[in-house]
Amino acid sequence: MRWNDSTATVVGIGSCLPDRVLDNDDVIARGSLNTSGTWIRSRTGIGRRRYVPPGVSTGDLAVAAGAAAMRSAGIVPDLVLLATTTPDHHCPATAPAVAHRLGLDGAPAFDLSAVCSGFVYGLVTATALLRAGACNTPLVIGAETYSAIIDPHDRETAPLFGDGAGAVVLRAGPPGAPGAVRAADLGSDGSGDQLIVIPGGGSRHPPLSCTGPADPYFRMRGRAVYAHAVRRMTDSARRVLREAGWPASSVRAFIGHQANQRILDSVADRLGIDARHRYGNIGELGNTAAASIPLVLADDGVHASLEPGCRTLLTAFGGGLTWASAALTWPAAAPCHRPAAPGTGSPSAHLLHDRGPS
Repeated sequence: MRWNDSTATVVGIGSCLPDRVLDNDDVIARGSLNTSGTWIRSRTGIGRRRYVPPGVSTGDLAVAAGAAAMRSAGIVPDLVLLATTTPDHHCPATAPAVAHRLGLDGAPAFDLSAVCSGFVYGLVTATALLRAGACNTPLVIGAETYSAIIDPHDRETAPLFGDGAGAVVLRAGPPGAPGAVRAADLGSDGSGDQLIVIPGGGSRHPPLSCTGPADPYFRMRGRAVYAHAVRRMTDSARRVLREAGWPASSVRAFIGHQANQRILDSVADRLGIDARHRYGNIGELGNTAAASIPLVLADDGVHASLEPGCRTLLTAFGGGLTWASAALTWPAAAPCHRPAAPGTGSPSAHLLHDRGPS
């Protein structure tokens, strides 16, 4: 997919991170894991991650990040798309409640499930809807509370994941504008659907069933996922650069899904992107799944290092299996940040009137 005329441009960026910080030793002690903080960091690049406090949900993080993005943009969205693996409920979707709490009653709102590829899938979906005339100012949110689905005793997953939310507001603009989505690539391979999975709780193995796995936790086969992730992200990124007409040497911001630092380095090395043009936050936030790429987009330090309009490559890999990449120009919008608070579903009218960057 390549857009040569009007496309979506990022005009607002927001984020929300819980205050609770767990370092590697905290995670090890919490689950009595047979490992060390040094081993975790050397194998993954992760030193710390954030967890929500009791009573705070994915929807609460999404509301805060969405409100921050709205404040950054200074405009009212007319569609809400929430990418998440950890919705507040299996049914209904979380996005309509998020829209309601943002004061956006009547706007279309839906969840999108592509696991760690979710935000890029959402960005591309919102771009297509905008170009089709179905919306004018979509709000795309990636939000996760993986602390709710991780088995603290699982050495394969417990050290990796954290909680957080990031969001962007889009509106139509020319392909040369800062924040313009220039090209995209999406893909999937359902033959690997058991490599990243929550075995129990769905219609395949209902939670009250007496047969089949009742395991409610997120499980991952790390070695197989690693190999898939490097290959799929590299191939997808090459396709999207080719569609955009950008040589890899012209990319000034490489932002991959923050799953594992070795995966990120392997992909960037294969693409030929210099280390000084690679950006991320995995060391401080861990793997925040669908929230990981928008949280890098919202990082103040990254914004201080980049000029609006510079060539930016996003690429991700997640369960499904799914993968996604997008080429865009770095946005000019100043990111805003908000804390999360437990919500009851009541609309927050002040969110629509509190304008300007924080």
